[in-house]
Amino acid sequence: MESAYVLGLSPLAAFFKVIIPNALNGLAASAILVFIHTLGEFGVILMVGGSIPGETKVASIAIYEAVEALRYQDAAMMCLILVPISYLFLLAINRLTRRQINGS
Repeated sequence: MESAYVLGLSPLAAFFKVIIPNALNGLAASAILVFIHTLGEFGVILMVGGSIPGETKVASIAIYEAVEALRYQDAAMMCLILVPISYLFLLAINRLTRRQINGS
């Protein structure tokens, strides 16, 4: 940052030209982690947000409701879809953080 100031950049320009580019991998990784956490969230949504029919439903609540209704095959299919999606997102996070550690 000091070099950016010495070269004549304003604090705002230095923020956008120095800090943001260096933080992009971390920001992307955190956004992916928030999305994955929300995808599998159960307790808070069930207790606070509820499961309003036709309005609010996440994958974990849909699986829970399918099991409650004894539709085990539907619940298993949802789990089989959710596992590879979660795995792909974790691979993306791993790639982003590895790139940040290696400095590429």
